[in-house]
Amino acid sequence: MARIRELRGMKQETLAEELGISQQSVSHIEQSDTLEDDKLERVARVLGVSKEAIENFSEENMLNFINNFNDNSVNHGPLNNHHCTFNPLDKLVEAYEENKKLYERLVQAEKDKVSYLEKLLNK
Repeated sequence: MARIRELRGMKQETLAEELGISQQSVSHIEQSDTLEDDKLERVARVLGVSKEAIENFSEENMLNFINNFNDNSVNHGPLNNHHCTFNPLDKLVEAYEENKKLYERLVQAEKDKVSYLEKLLNK
């Protein structure tokens, strides 16, 4: 699960915030071998992947997928052109920008809370 989170450009703190749990709880979840189905579903939904993707993920499977994709991408004529139509780096940049926006919203929300609490204390 940690590797998928990293590939999605998400920090443990962000995942924790999205799940409504502590960063330490996310760390514990990532280190455990099993996870209850309902928790796994919630984590998968936040990461934007299926439960099965988390259950079946491995570095070896990922490398096999990439190698098979590249092997099958050879142009075998106009009907079998399977070239990638997007730049993977663009997708990473998009994910980074989305996470950055989320982080900025979270920081602003915390600043608003602090400001509100300061006003209450000054009354």
